[in-house]
Amino acid sequence: MRKLLILSLLITTAISCNRSDCDVEPNLNVDRDQLASDIATIDSYLAENNINAEEHPSGIRYVIANPGDGDKPGLCGNVVVDYTGTLLSDGSEFDSSSRPVGFGLRNLIAGWQIGIPLIKERGEITLYIPSVYAYGDRERPSIPANSNLVFTIKLYVAD
Repeated sequence: MRKLLILSLLITTAISCNRSDCDVEPNLNVDRDQLASDIATIDSYLAENNINAEEHPSGIRYVIANPGDGDKPGLCGNVVVDYTGTLLSDGSEFDSSSRPVGFGLRNLIAGWQIGIPLIKERGEITLYIPSVYAYGDRERPSIPANSNLVFTIKLYVAD
């Protein structure tokens, strides 16, 4: 059941990559008004909690705890990670891995496609993901519509 929840929460499409897909950036065609609202909420949270996060041009905020020292994942690569996902709104945990788990990066939410390549193997990052790069207005089990998400991720393998 846990594996189904993980897959349900993280896989946004079952379309596999081909070479031409690897040259394309994650889909950043999002509702700009919602993105602006999400960023304002995330920035307010970061300020209130004295978190000094970096700003990605997409609007994602992140803190690199360890940049890693191995390979960086490509969009069409596979990753093995440990992670915890919480709601920014109340800090409640909606998912986590109990052991390292592998995914095709291209099959994950846009927030992971953007954020995970910011670190190398053995790196650790916390991503503050606007709802438009997560599940948007689609409600998921334990995730209300338009939820901004926080993921703490440790990257073990990138290929």
